[in-house]
Amino acid sequence: MDTRVTELLGIEYPIIQGGMACVAEYHLAAAVSQAGGLGVISAAGLFADALRKQIRQMRRQTRKPFGVHIMLADSNAEEIARVVVEEGIKIVITDSGNPVNYMRLWKAAGIKVIPTISSVGLAKMMEQMGAEAVVAEGMESGGHIGMTTTMTLIPQVSDALKIPVIAAGGIGDGRGGAAALVLGADGIQMKTRFSVAAEAVVPPDYKERIIKAKDIDSVVTGTSHGHPLRQLGNRMAREYLRMEAEGTYWQEIERAVTDAIWKAAREGDVINGTIVAGQAAGIITKEAACAEIIQEIMQEIEQLLNR
Repeated sequence: MDTRVTELLGIEYPIIQGGMACVAEYHLAAAVSQAGGLGVISAAGLFADALRKQIRQMRRQTRKPFGVHIMLADSNAEEIARVVVEEGIKIVITDSGNPVNYMRLWKAAGIKVIPTISSVGLAKMMEQMGAEAVVAEGMESGGHIGMTTTMTLIPQVSDALKIPVIAAGGIGDGRGGAAALVLGADGIQMKTRFSVAAEAVVPPDYKERIIKAKDIDSVVTGTSHGHPLRQLGNRMAREYLRMEAEGTYWQEIERAVTDAIWKAAREGDVINGTIVAGQAAGIITKEAACAEIIQEIMQEIEQLLNR
């Protein structure tokens, strides 16, 4: 399937694996790229040397295109912004901030910059700044979210921009992918679906919790201090809500989130850790290899669009 996204990124299928702290590392990203999508290494929470190692390991696994996801709110974002230039990365997806301070640096290095946005206004701003595409992410997504649903966000952003739009949030199978394309997107990004891929290096309990999740199992914390975060409900999520109710500073809660994400995704503690997952968890029923995931989704998309 050829779209503006496949042409822009040099990939076979218009499927991007989203950046996920502690989950989107080179094993997963390489498998997605090898299967024809765009694998993405998440720099969230990584020191510069750790990111360099991930990038170099990735290049040993595949020669296909891949990208790096950068959380601009991270304290070392400036250092990470330089690392991707020094390591010759050609695709950067940004999140949680405005990439304006790094656009000149990245453009000079020939990097395609794809910011994540949650509103039409932000999307227009990114296009004016020179972004090659945007990830329009609805509130169904896991992690930090905006307040507009994917169903309503995608057509409005698509109508407003000339650059390609990548839909994200609540997409976990070919039905969601087909719907996104019909709404005007040029490609889709998935995080939760790939977090339970066979190649995702996370504990079995982590994957099992996502696979067993029901439609009502995700909760949103952080709304009161303007940093909403979607995750699966557990003891840790209830603790965040308690901290919010007591007026705890959002910086303290964010630090707790960072530690708890590691505890869940690396140590397998699905009770006291934070399981970052979107509402698409409710339609995910099995672990599968990245190639199988992508092929199933593309076959379903093509069947639905041709019907």
